[in-house]
Amino acid sequence: MAADAERAPEIFYARPYPVGVTRIQACLVDVYDTLLSCDFLSRRTELPRMAGVSAQAWREGYQRIDSQLNTGQLSKAEGFELILRESGVDPRPDLVRALLDTDRELLYASARLYDDALPFLRAVRSGGLKIAIVSNCGEQTRELLVELGVAAMADVLVLSCEVGAAKPAAGIFRQALDQLDVTAGTVLFVDDQAAYCAGAVALGIAAAQIVRGEPDQNIPAAGTTVVRSLPEVEAMLWG
Repeated sequence: MAADAERAPEIFYARPYPVGVTRIQACLVDVYDTLLSCDFLSRRTELPRMAGVSAQAWREGYQRIDSQLNTGQLSKAEGFELILRESGVDPRPDLVRALLDTDRELLYASARLYDDALPFLRAVRSGGLKIAIVSNCGEQTRELLVELGVAAMADVLVLSCEVGAAKPAAGIFRQALDQLDVTAGTVLFVDDQAAYCAGAVALGIAAAQIVRGEPDQNIPAAGTTVVRSLPEVEAMLWG
């Protein structure tokens, strides 16, 4: 691997990619279900129990505001207050704070890096490529990525809640390209969602969809390479 990394600036794609793509200069990498797994079930059951509302009411309320949380239009505290009010519960500051603290604790307790995550990021960096972490997420994700050592491996973190745009919208990809100072045709995007890969491909960004478990029924986007692990993405970079 070390010898290959030293040659990285001269290595070309080993597989066919969109017209105009000749050499990778950067990787855009998703977070959830790509670099780490996270059990969201505990949050969907414990938070409504604390709030004194039904799990269904909490889930439906969260679904209504999810896009606003992901694009930073609402803070998590504001979102919880809305759900409580809609459910007929007084959004007392102490209750909202308790919900925020528990939400964070459950996120940290269930988040697990995949075994190949940090080795992959190290390999990409050692190969001289730039890295942008590109995630649809809420305000707690940056701190989590710092805690897990992911942030230290990346050149930039492009988080939807901070940039005001979420995948598959073009805006979040353009933010990543601009911050890395690269063009679409020199980038590989890695994500577990077919729709998000399609958003990247539409901009001329080569995409690899990682499917770690059983494949779902979504058809991979045209121009997307399907992989089962991050070492397979390395093989795409350096053959």
